[in-house]
Amino acid sequence: MPLFTFNTAADYLEAAREMAVSGRTTLARLLAEEAADRVTDPAEAARILHDFPGPSLRQED
Repeated sequence: MPLFTFNTAADYLEAAREMAVSGRTTLARLLAEEAADRVTDPAEAARILHDFPGPSLRQED
């Protein structure tokens, strides 16, 4: 059974919170960015990113 199933923004956000609690802040930020990408409300996306501060470490092509 997998630890996480990523189907929704809430799934990514839950994983981000768990990573933050365990001290994996970089992974938490990346998961939060994915969660923010999956919400349709820009204010909600901004709130998610605000809760997980730090620079984006994404490497986009």
